[in-house]
Amino acid sequence: MQIAIPKEIKNHEYRVALTPTGARELVGRGHVVTVQTGAGEGAGFPDASFEAAGARIEADVAKVWDTAELILKVKEPQPEEVARLRDGQTLFTYLHLAAEESLTRGLIDSGATCIAYETITDRQGGLPLLAPMSTVAGRMAVQAGAHSLEKAQSGAGVLLPGVPGVAPAKVAVIGGGVVGENAARMALGLGAEVSVLDKSIPRLETLDDRYQGRMKTVFSTADAIDEAVRECDLIIGAVLIPGAAAPKLITRDMLADMKPGSVLVDVAIDQGGCFETSKATTHAEPTYVVDSIVHYCVANMPGAVARTSTQALTNATLPFVIALADKGWQQALAENEHFAAGLNVHNGQVTYAAVAEAFGMKSVSPAALLK
Repeated sequence: MQIAIPKEIKNHEYRVALTPTGARELVGRGHVVTVQTGAGEGAGFPDASFEAAGARIEADVAKVWDTAELILKVKEPQPEEVARLRDGQTLFTYLHLAAEESLTRGLIDSGATCIAYETITDRQGGLPLLAPMSTVAGRMAVQAGAHSLEKAQSGAGVLLPGVPGVAPAKVAVIGGGVVGENAARMALGLGAEVSVLDKSIPRLETLDDRYQGRMKTVFSTADAIDEAVRECDLIIGAVLIPGAAAPKLITRDMLADMKPGSVLVDVAIDQGGCFETSKATTHAEPTYVVDSIVHYCVANMPGAVARTSTQALTNATLPFVIALADKGWQQALAENEHFAAGLNVHNGQVTYAAVAEAFGMKSVSPAALLK
């Protein structure tokens, strides 16, 4: 199969969809891997490392896309990339379509088969291709939040762990999944006073047991969120509804109850954000202030640690990429119902119900297409 690895063009996105190690695995199975010139440089993988793995290097972006049967990316295609997609091609990347109607319609018009990393499931009900980047984003959220609390960043001038004689900052993490647990773990490690809010009692029990009560576990209600808003210096939004838009848990009116200079970090921004005042930002300008509250809403947080992120992503995606390359998308998905859950758009049709519902569209089930 002809496999293409384009260079990511989203603002300050340094990751690449595959490491040279991954490319070598595919080449060894008889596939042709074409990597756009410079695609891996931001992650510390120069062209020479891909060539040594047996991949081809191509400077002409049109040739990279035009000759491809399978296109591997990290972030959702940008408008100029959507325009390059065509019927018969398979795109495998993060899509987050429920927050992007124009992208959804562009992919529908392309006729391509579009499989999203973030909606593939596993036997335990987890999201195995979202998990590695969720881990990175959760850990980075605390770093970003701690930095944003500094006075020079418009924050309150609060040090997360405090010092002897001065209380540590209070941190609330809304959502106790992969992002939330990793954020809470980092905040605990830095010495903050940490609360995790979630609606799953079994999940709260797991966190309480795993961390021996060092973090406060709270059943998530409107009252609990109100209390966090009033008391906390840093709130991290880590809520996920797979494939669907994130719920708005903190409204603009609620900002008036927050301490001036406190910080909101919205890790759910790829899915539209879980704070009403959230809007996507970039690593170039990561924060903005609304009603004296600092907002950090970078939509590709793991892109800042591109080498770690690229390696972690390839570890997770490679078995699925191999299946697509060896068998083609139809057979690969037909043999694995969890992989089939990743199909979001095919041949002008939406194939993921939550995406269709977000925009009032009709959807067709992947199972119907794969019979």
